[in-house]
Amino acid sequence: MARIVLGIGSSHSPQLSTASEGWLARGENDKRHKQLVGIDGQVTDFEGLMEKADVDRIAKEITPEKMLDRHERNQKSIAKLSKALYEANLDILVMLGDDQQEYLLDDNMPGICVFWGDEVKVHGGQPLIGYSAEDRTVPTHSALGLHLIEYLVESEFDVACSNSLDPNKGGRAMGGIGHAFGYVYHRIMTEKVIPAVPIMVNTYYPPNQPTPKRCYDLGRAVRSAIEAWPNDARVGVLASGGLSHFVVDEGLDEMALDGMKERSVAKLGALPREKLHSGNSEIRNWISVTGATEHLKMELVDYVPCYRSPAGTGCAMGFATWT
Repeated sequence: MARIVLGIGSSHSPQLSTASEGWLARGENDKRHKQLVGIDGQVTDFEGLMEKADVDRIAKEITPEKMLDRHERNQKSIAKLSKALYEANLDILVMLGDDQQEYLLDDNMPGICVFWGDEVKVHGGQPLIGYSAEDRTVPTHSALGLHLIEYLVESEFDVACSNSLDPNKGGRAMGGIGHAFGYVYHRIMTEKVIPAVPIMVNTYYPPNQPTPKRCYDLGRAVRSAIEAWPNDARVGVLASGGLSHFVVDEGLDEMALDGMKERSVAKLGALPREKLHSGNSEIRNWISVTGATEHLKMELVDYVPCYRSPAGTGCAMGFATWT
């Protein structure tokens, strides 16, 4: 019988793979954003955030010393996740991440899409730290992908499926897997390549984003499907993305992490829906992994709120394992 023996949650922001002295420049780029979700749940622009920001508090969060310390903590946490990945001796890794109009576009934006092809292309990512320059092709696990699709349909999930990535489709990925999954191959799966099943969850784009409860139920169904697969395999599940960004919202992150640690569908379902847009929406992937790992214990490796501007923009980095 196949079984889930490991869960992993990791942020995937480019800020993770940018030297700390480059963070303020990324903060400058945030001035271009017109749809920033503030900690009050209101959508505003950078100037609107500045009007409400606790400037004195945030100034202490963006000193060179503070940003360097947080950068170093991030790198240590990524290394710990990579170590856990290989120590688990996995046969297959199921990855949940969001596609940000890289492959799935407005002409057809499913809520949940399972990839069941034989391979995907991973784009190179220089000059990001830890990213290789060259594109490469990596194997995926089509047999488990097909089984997941069939099981989820029987479980009344109306999943979309894909068995190839069309290089002519026109999205930002240009025939390759999206950045949520590319991050895993570049920064966490640093040794041998583990055959994976990518599951693309539409966390970002209304109106068909799965609710937090639906994401939890998806994780539960994925676990049931894996346990029903008549093959002996050690399987890991991984959430890529989050936590709060492009505005750091430590209160939202605390609510989400508490709900995950307690495996509380009620607490996770009560997350303020108006805040689960933009980068914050990727918390949904973590919720799915929580549902898939109810039999395991969550350990928060680190939580690192990485501010990068006086307005409070940035990315709260989260790293966790379930064992």
